[in-house]
Amino acid sequence: MFLIHFSHLHERFTSDHDLGGVQKFHALPVPRVGGVPLAAGLLGGCCVLAWLLRDLDILLLLAVALPAFCAGLLEDMTKKIGPLPRLLATFVSAGLAYFALGAGLTRLDIPFLDPLLSHFAVLSFLLTVVAVGGVAHAVNIIDGYNGLSGVVAIFIFLAMAYVAFKVQDPLLLGVCFAMIGAIAGFLFWNFPRGLIFAGDGGAYLVGFMIAEVAVLLVARHPQVSPWFPMLCVIYPVFETLYSIYRKKFLRGMSPGMPDGLHLHMLVYKRLVRWMVGSKDAMHLTLRNSLTSPYLWALSSISVVPAMLFWQSTPVLAAFCLLFVMAYMAVYRMIIRFRTPRWLVLRRSSTAR
Repeated sequence: MFLIHFSHLHERFTSDHDLGGVQKFHALPVPRVGGVPLAAGLLGGCCVLAWLLRDLDILLLLAVALPAFCAGLLEDMTKKIGPLPRLLATFVSAGLAYFALGAGLTRLDIPFLDPLLSHFAVLSFLLTVVAVGGVAHAVNIIDGYNGLSGVVAIFIFLAMAYVAFKVQDPLLLGVCFAMIGAIAGFLFWNFPRGLIFAGDGGAYLVGFMIAEVAVLLVARHPQVSPWFPMLCVIYPVFETLYSIYRKKFLRGMSPGMPDGLHLHMLVYKRLVRWMVGSKDAMHLTLRNSLTSPYLWALSSISVVPAMLFWQSTPVLAAFCLLFVMAYMAVYRMIIRFRTPRWLVLRRSSTAR
C-alpha cells in the first residue's frame, strides 16, 4: 500500500514507463517492485513458521533465494539486467539450495536416467540447477497480465500444500501457505486494477520458491512422483519451451528477443475484444484483467489432476501429454482465427 500511495516519490526508479513495447499491455506507468512486499510477506510468514517448528531450514531456504530475487529486483530498478544474468543468478540460488538443503533431483521415474542421476552427483546437480532456473524463468514469462501469474502460482502452491499435508511435511506445508498469503496480499492491489506489478524480482522469487518446494517434495518423500510437480508447472514451462521453438525454428530469431505471440498475448488480442480501439486507461486496464481468467482455466486443467494423482507416474505423464496437445490445439485455433464465438469476449451492449 505504501509503495502505491507514495509512488510519486520513487516512480522515476520503480515504474515501467515503456508503454509501447511488444509485450506491454498496461495503460499507465505502474510501480513494478511488487516483489518487495511479496518478499516481506514471505519473510514474515516463514519467521513465524520457523519459530513454531523450531526449524531454521526455512530461513535457509529464504537465504538461498536472495540471488534470484535480487537480480530480478535490480532489473526492475535499473532496466539494465538482461535475461541471461537473471537466469544465471537463479542457477546460483538453485546450486546453493542443492548443497545447503539437499534440494536435488535424483529420480525422474525414467528407467534409463534414474541410475545415472543416483550415481553421478554432477548430473543430478546440473539437472536440478537447470530445472529450477527454468521454472523460475517460465513464471516470469507468463507474468504479463494483471493477476495471471499470481493466481496460477496460488493454484500450484495449493496443490503442493495438499501433497505436503498428505506426506506429513509441516515445513513445506507452511512454506506453501506463507507463499499463498504473500501472493494473495499482492493480488489485492494487482488484480483487477493493476496498481502494482510483481516485476522480475517478484516473478523470479515466486518461480524459484515453486521450483524449490517441488524439488524438496520429491527429494524428501519417495512416494511423491517427480511427475507431480512437472504437471503442476506444465503451463508456464511448456509456454517457455514452445516460445523458444517458435522463435528459433519458425521465426529465425533469438529466443531471448521479445515477441507478441505468447498464448496470453493472443488471448488478449483475439479473444478479449472488449473495448478494442479505446485509449481510455480504465478500458485498457479492464481488458488486460479480463485476459487472465482464460489462462487460469487452462492452468487448472493440469493442476487439478496433478493433485488427484500425485503418486501415479503413468497417469501424471499421460496428463502432461494431454496438456501439451490441448495447448497446441488452442494455440493453433486462435492463431488461425478459428476460435468459437462463445469464447470471444466482445463489448457488451451496456458498455456502448
